[in-house]
Amino acid sequence: MEFLQESSSFFNDYEFSERLYDEVFESQGQVRPLYENIFQLIKNLSPEAFNKLFEDAKTSFFNQGITFAVYSDKKATEKIFPFDLFPRIISAPEWNHIEKGVMQRTVAVNTFLHDLYHDKKILKDKIIPEELILSSKNYLPQMEGFDPSGGIYTHISGTDIIRHSDGEYYVLEDNLRCPSGVSYVINNRRAMKHGLIGVFDRNRTCSILDYTEELLEMLETVKPKSVDVPTCVVLTPGPFNSAYYEHAFLAQRMGIELVEGQDLYVENDFVYMKTIHGPVKVDVIYRRVDDEFLDPKVFRPDSLLGVPGLFRSYLVGKVTLANAPGTGVADDKAIYTYMPEIIKYYLNEDPILKNVRTYRCHQMEDLQYVLENVDKLVVKPVDEAGGYGITIGNTLTKDEIEGVKKNILANRRKYIAQPIMSLSVHATYIEENEGFQPRHVDLRTFTLSSRKKLFVLKGGLTRVALRKGNLIVNSSQGGGSKDTWVIKE
Repeated sequence: MEFLQESSSFFNDYEFSERLYDEVFESQGQVRPLYENIFQLIKNLSPEAFNKLFEDAKTSFFNQGITFAVYSDKKATEKIFPFDLFPRIISAPEWNHIEKGVMQRTVAVNTFLHDLYHDKKILKDKIIPEELILSSKNYLPQMEGFDPSGGIYTHISGTDIIRHSDGEYYVLEDNLRCPSGVSYVINNRRAMKHGLIGVFDRNRTCSILDYTEELLEMLETVKPKSVDVPTCVVLTPGPFNSAYYEHAFLAQRMGIELVEGQDLYVENDFVYMKTIHGPVKVDVIYRRVDDEFLDPKVFRPDSLLGVPGLFRSYLVGKVTLANAPGTGVADDKAIYTYMPEIIKYYLNEDPILKNVRTYRCHQMEDLQYVLENVDKLVVKPVDEAGGYGITIGNTLTKDEIEGVKKNILANRRKYIAQPIMSLSVHATYIEENEGFQPRHVDLRTFTLSSRKKLFVLKGGLTRVALRKGNLIVNSSQGGGSKDTWVIKE
């Protein structure tokens, strides 16, 4: 650790660990070559200069309303999204590996969903148990036999990836319904450009600012067949939703309207938007409303978030919904465990990105192992998001472990378990001690699927567990984020 002690005081107390993969430092505390430029820049800043940049970034996020909700926090629900000025850097060869892996998964998932809602060959061949699919609350029988525009179900997908202590990348889970976080990616980059002027020119960093252009182009390519120039909108549950800032941001950046359910109505199977100039026909809806709230005539009759008649309009081809209803069956965490088999079945390929080893509590052999080893496992409900409902075995009391066992036995279908993975760590600024410390990180990539191409945002969202030793990186659980740099070849 002599190298660190001689450098900036920011890193004097950095707690390097040989047990964990450190993204910034090699063994013996040496900076990895990929990080040398940015490390030198940060360590040469005075504490006063760095803290000013840090406070400026927080003020910028506050003024823009860049917030998220922490529903479990009794003191406040809306918080400024924590942002760290030390970026995560990914080399071109590593990124190429990640990009190929998420593209492979996206193609396989779309093929899988088409098969599930049509011939069900994968079920007939007993690759996946039929009861596992039919018991998923995200499987929609109403989608059976329906062909979405362009044959695409998952127009926007988010893949959560970790790097383990062995240095390899693994997929932790897939997000295929309404994956969020891309607005933070873009605003993290804007904050970095404002705070560290010229740094991107010296580091040959790939741009991520074309995402909203690609998103709008994708939406326009999946328009209904009879439409020439489509009208696209973003459908939001409203300002009380935890991701409302993102909904508004993306609509504004794409130059399209942000609407709530009450702003739309259906007439003669066409969807119309109410405006001060009269009704405007809507052709493509990027919906950030969950399936069950989309249409009170078909799903939850008490929903005030959706549009009566919307689902019928979709089924008769008058409007496109992105993502397609029913895609959530493929990001059910129990179905995730079959992704290697899904890829092999449809593509005849081995997975480029491996899954984290996962135990299926609906299977007796796995169930027995999980019940005997709860203290060594991460147990997850298959249908929750945002880190809710997760338990990490080595942090539980004996009574809490028994509680987890009871929950699993009461509903085996609802739970999967994974080893407590040693997520890689990254140097992160901790205000309390005014220095950098290692904190666990993951990476959410964003993939767009259109009629024309697959597009993977070159960077994604690096999420950070800000509490020491914590493995849950979700913002809803108090996590933060970093700008993610992909270096050009």
